Amino acid sequence: MPDEIEKNKSRPNAQIRKFVLAAVVLSLGFSLSLWKLASFALHDELFSYILLIPFTSVYLARLQAKKLPALSLSGKTWANIFFIAGLAALAAHFLKPATAVADSLVLPTLAFILFLTGAGFLFLGGAMMRALAFPFALLVFMIPFSNAMRDGIETWLQHGSAAVAGWMFAASGLPVFHDDLLFHLPSVTLQVAPECSGIHSTLVLFIVSLVAAHFFLKSPWKCVVLCLAVIPLALLRNGFRVFVLGELCEHISPAILDSPIHHHGGPLFFALSLLPFSLLLYFLMKSERPKNPEIPPATQD
Repeated sequence: MPDEIEKNKSRPNAQIRKFVLAAVVLSLGFSLSLWKLASFALHDELFSYILLIPFTSVYLARLQAKKLPALSLSGKTWANIFFIAGLAALAAHFLKPATAVADSLVLPTLAFILFLTGAGFLFLGGAMMRALAFPFALLVFMIPFSNAMRDGIETWLQHGSAAVAGWMFAASGLPVFHDDLLFHLPSVTLQVAPECSGIHSTLVLFIVSLVAAHFFLKSPWKCVVLCLAVIPLALLRNGFRVFVLGELCEHISPAILDSPIHHHGGPLFFALSLLPFSLLLYFLMKSERPKNPEIPPATQD
């Protein structure tokens, strides 16, 4: 019996070692694509978060180490599915190579994640992969947006933010002529440019909402509520930023457009958006019922 217990204890460690070795081999095989991805993320403000995603996933997986099952049978069926999907992504990449840098990184990165997940099912097994589902799922954010997707999201955020800013200007009573993305104020004209869409901070806050929901919320619908709340928060944050700039230009000086408040004020407004986000998270946490409420001990007469 003691030998059997020791055997079961050593099994997860052996599985993890095999997976780590497979991950190293895959990383070497995709080293050129991963190096291009890291270089691209390092020089692109939108995708700078990509460099943190693998380390975040590893950290989250380590937090689950004590909760990993002692017995996890190899999930060969799921492994084959992910391997086939990875091969399909690689084939599509080589059959129709993209010219834009971001577009050329989408399919190789997707293939790497699919192969890595397949290796997880093959060496770690189904039970262990269920326990590590979130760290593996988070790796999806290593995939950069294609140029078309990026442009679409930026355009939507631009118009949504302009609409919110228009409502704020109307409520303030400041005379403004709102023309799509343009705001003609008495002394200055503001334009909600792609750089003002807030796509980077919105994406970062969305990732934060996923991690916060994973750690602090149990109810699936409350996790969805927290993550979806990022969208109206993004529009309110960006619209409020345009509104504040307009008010400052009118009441202080149009030179505000050349000040750090305009060019480097993004982090400040992002921090402000964390306040309602934190309050919503706190409310959702407080509204959850404990999974195992303590039953008071019976009293004797």
